[in-house]
Amino acid sequence: MTVFEITGASVADMELIRTWADEEGWNPGDSDRFAFAVADPAGFLVGRLDGEPVACVSAVRYGSGFGFIGFYIAHPAVRGQGYAIRLWQAAMERLEGRLVGLDGVVDQQDNYRKSGFRPAWNNVRYEGVPRAGGTGSSGAGAGGFEVVDAASLPFGLLAAYDRRFFPESRHAFLSAWIALPGRTALAAVRGGRIEGLGVIRPCSGASRIGPLYASTPDIAAALVHRLAEHTPDGVVAVDAPDANPAATALLAALGLTPSFEAARMYTGPAPEVALAELYGVTSLELG
Repeated sequence: MTVFEITGASVADMELIRTWADEEGWNPGDSDRFAFAVADPAGFLVGRLDGEPVACVSAVRYGSGFGFIGFYIAHPAVRGQGYAIRLWQAAMERLEGRLVGLDGVVDQQDNYRKSGFRPAWNNVRYEGVPRAGGTGSSGAGAGGFEVVDAASLPFGLLAAYDRRFFPESRHAFLSAWIALPGRTALAAVRGGRIEGLGVIRPCSGASRIGPLYASTPDIAAALVHRLAEHTPDGVVAVDAPDANPAATALLAALGLTPSFEAARMYTGPAPEVALAELYGVTSLELG
């Protein structure tokens, strides 16, 4: 008799989940799983068929009122057999009573609508080598801002700045996301205030920049150029919300081209964030 059970993910499972995401063409970060684990250690679920992993999903809780669904994958060998929907139901039960968000790939968006999700905007991945332009100096730019190592700033300031772009505080996740080996985190500072933040991480494909926050397009451009210097080939990818036209216009002007798209969807009204300064989301898996 075949036995299907749902368990929390192990360390080995987290590596397998990353492999599956890579096979889907999502280009996950090489070390994302280490930051994901501290965001909500119990938030990653695996469906096992006779003990073998066949499906996965993340259902991460933030604060007291927000949750995010990601990594919803069934192994091709078991698709259409009902195992994934049972895992989905377990994930939604874990987030019951919360506003829930996700980034839905095109072929799954109708299914998410059936579960009560409604689109807020599209996150469009722009990819390529940034063209010359914008402020790339490590000193003060023409706009009077300075690009510095984000690790040199008080973490409390970074966490407060990140909170403007996310529905709940996520201090543990943010500290890991910025500091993991192989990553570079840069901040734009002007007059003692943080006016931009960008983090780049190595991936199996193009190095991904996320988050990318900036008070102006010039600051966003400066961060993209400086972060691209920390890649082996200069190729970067940014998941930009099309609800911020300044973001998509800037990335197109830098010569980056769309390569992937997912809809940001919520079970209720979209949370209020500083969307006009959001040039790239942190992660399609955890928001």
